[in-house]
Amino acid sequence: MKRSSLMVALLGVVIGLLIALLVREVGQRRHNLRVSGNDWRKIELILQSIDENYVDSVDHEKVSEAVAQAALSALDPHSAYMPPQVLEESEADLAGNFDGIGIQFNVPNDTAVVIEVIPGGPSEKIGLQPGDRLLKVDTTNIAGVHFPQDSMVRRIKGVAGSKVLVTVKRGAEVIPFEITRGKIPTWSIDAAFMVSDTTGYLRLAKFSRTTESEFVNACLELLGHGMKELIVDLRDNTGGYLDQACKLSNLFLPRRAMIVYLEGRNRKREEYRADGRGPFQNLRVKLLVDEGSASSSEILAGALQDNGRARLYGRRTFGKGLVQEPFFFSDGSGMRVTVARYYTPSGRCIQKPYSEDYDYEVLRRYDSGEMVCADSMRIEKGGILPDVFVPVDTTRAGQFYLSCNRKATAMRFASAFFDAHKQELSRIDDYDRLLSYLDQAALERQFLAFAKSRDGLAPQPEEWATDRQYMMTQVQALVGRYSKLGDKAYYHLFLQIDPAFKAAMADH
Repeated sequence: MKRSSLMVALLGVVIGLLIALLVREVGQRRHNLRVSGNDWRKIELILQSIDENYVDSVDHEKVSEAVAQAALSALDPHSAYMPPQVLEESEADLAGNFDGIGIQFNVPNDTAVVIEVIPGGPSEKIGLQPGDRLLKVDTTNIAGVHFPQDSMVRRIKGVAGSKVLVTVKRGAEVIPFEITRGKIPTWSIDAAFMVSDTTGYLRLAKFSRTTESEFVNACLELLGHGMKELIVDLRDNTGGYLDQACKLSNLFLPRRAMIVYLEGRNRKREEYRADGRGPFQNLRVKLLVDEGSASSSEILAGALQDNGRARLYGRRTFGKGLVQEPFFFSDGSGMRVTVARYYTPSGRCIQKPYSEDYDYEVLRRYDSGEMVCADSMRIEKGGILPDVFVPVDTTRAGQFYLSCNRKATAMRFASAFFDAHKQELSRIDDYDRLLSYLDQAALERQFLAFAKSRDGLAPQPEEWATDRQYMMTQVQALVGRYSKLGDKAYYHLFLQIDPAFKAAMADH
C-alpha cells in the first residue's frame, strides 16, 4: 500500500515537471503587444502580426475588405464601406443618369416585359416597344428560368458605347436587337400633373444631381396650367444629396429663413439659409410623408414645416438626421462616414435611436399601434411628425386581394390586356381619354375571369364588396401605365384611393 502511494506521488511530480516545461516553452513564444484604447495601434498590430506569423499566405484584399466593413459597421447604421461595384451603382443612381439601353420592365410571369421605352434612348431609336418580352441578353437565356432580376439588370447595363444583343418576343415573332448602350437619364420626378383646376401634384422619388432643375421645370409647366397650390409627394423618398434638399427648400422660403444647420464633433456649425430669390414663395404647398420619407426628404419637410410654409399629411417620417460624407479609394471602392447631425430650423435633431434591429424599426411602429393611432407618435422616437395624421387603412385588403398580390395576378393581367389591345392603348396620351377607355373596357369582368382561369382565384361576393375598389384601381393603374401617359397615368389613378392625398385635398 505504501509502495503504491509512493508511485502515485512520483508520477504526479513527473507530470508536474512536464507541464512546467511545456508552459515555459510556450511562454518563451508569447508576444506582448502594447496598445492603447485611444488610437488605432491595435488594428495595425493585428494586421502586422498576421503578415509575420499566419500559417498560410494571406489574401490582403480579402482581409482589408473585412476590416473595412467591420470598422464602419461599428459606428452607426449609416456609415458604410462600399466595394467598387456597390459604389458605382450608388453613385450612378444619384448622378441623374446611368449607362444602359433605356427601358423599364416588370417581371410578372418569370419573363421580363417592357413597360416603358425611355424617349430618345438607345432602345427607342432601334425599335423596342412596350409589351416586348425579353428572352435573351447576348447568349444568356433570361426568360422562364427564374433568372434573378438584379442579375438581369446588370447584364443589360454596361458602358456607354458598348453593344448588347437583346432578343425579344413580340406577338409570335422572335426579334434580335443589337443595341449600342448610351447615357440614360434617371429622373427624380416620377410624375407631375394637375389634379384639379388649381392644384398640381408632383411625386418626388429621390434627390439626385438633377432634382432642382427637374422640379423647377415641372412646377413652371403646372403653373402654366393654372396651379395655385402644389402637393409634393415625398412618401418612400429615401433621400439623396443634401444640397438638392436645400435648393428645393430655397424655392419656397423668404430671404434669411433657416433651412437646416449641421454640427458634429469635427464639424463646426454650418447653416443653410434661403437667399430670397426662390420663384415659388407665394405658392401654397402641402407635403405627403410617411415612414419611408428619410434624410433629404426630412430636411425639406422640416424646413417648410418649421417656417410655416407647408402642412404635412401622413405619418411620422423615418428619422435619419445624420450627414454622411463620401471618401473614395484609388481601387474604386469608397466609404460614407457620418460627420455631423442636421437640425431643422427649430433645433430638432430627428435622428431616431440606434438599436439592434434598426433596419426593422418601422415594423415596430405597426406593433405599437402608431400606424393607426396618432396618439402613439412621439417626437423623441425620431422623425418629423405630420400636421395631419393619416393612418394606414387596414380594412381594404381582403384575402382575394392578398392572394392576387402574391401571384402578381393584376400585373400579369395588365400585360396580357396590353398584348390584346396594343394599338388602342399606345395611342392614348390624354388622361380623360384614358379614363373613358378604361370605363368602356369591361376590365372587371375580364380580370375576374383571368384570375379564375390562370390562378384559380375567385372572391366571395362579400369579399369582393371589400376588395373591389382597391383591386380594380390597381388593375386600371397597371393597364394605364401601358399608355403613352406611363407613370402619370399610374399615379393619377392610384390617387383615387389614397387617404393621405384625399386629406390634403380636403384641407383648406
